[in-house]
Amino acid sequence: MTLLDVENLHVYYGQIHALKGITLHVDPGEIVTLIGANGAGKSTTLKTISGLLRPREGRITLSGQDLAALPAHEVVAKGVVQVPEGRRIFGQLTVHENLSMGAYTRTERDGIDGDLERIFTLFPRLKERRAQVAGTLSGGEQQMLAIGRALMSQPKVLLLDEPSMGLAPVLVEQIFETITGINQLGTTVLLVEQNAYMALQIAQRGYVLQTGEIALSGSAKDLQANVEVRKAYLGG
Repeated sequence: MTLLDVENLHVYYGQIHALKGITLHVDPGEIVTLIGANGAGKSTTLKTISGLLRPREGRITLSGQDLAALPAHEVVAKGVVQVPEGRRIFGQLTVHENLSMGAYTRTERDGIDGDLERIFTLFPRLKERRAQVAGTLSGGEQQMLAIGRALMSQPKVLLLDEPSMGLAPVLVEQIFETITGINQLGTTVLLVEQNAYMALQIAQRGYVLQTGEIALSGSAKDLQANVEVRKAYLGG
């Protein structure tokens, strides 16, 4: 059964038709990636799913429940949580305070404390820096914090927007290993990533966006083997 279903999504910025009938789905337990050039509509797709943008047409459902008309905070409460491009942490708050903000829709104290410890197990560096002001962390640490904050919301689907952007190569590998680990622990992931090679390495399926439309879709393995995909996005 499909977990997240997006059907015939049309989104505009004023008169600019940014998404032109996007249809995609994510099944439980998958990592699905959206790849494409800058301006193709990848981030717009995530922002629309997460309630930050309103579609003019189309449906977005989570386990059959309509999300398209909900405000962003209610989308989070339903279980769709986005890690935005550029991390967007609360720079003046501590690491611990940032993580606590991720649980703002929750009320059960014991569950929150347990999840906080799981985040610290996943990201030991954050535990070491739990009292540190988040704005003073390195780029890689801030990305860990942004992901950890999202996980504190107990997402059914985690939306990741360019998690490797601006990171050194060794940290890029670490972030992708972390995404794989999160998925193996049971979190479904929809990943937007400029590094198409790495994204297709960890995803089960993918969609290629071009100027607001889906040009190709298929298994990650098939997309890696596709001549046009290799030429345009994989450097081969």
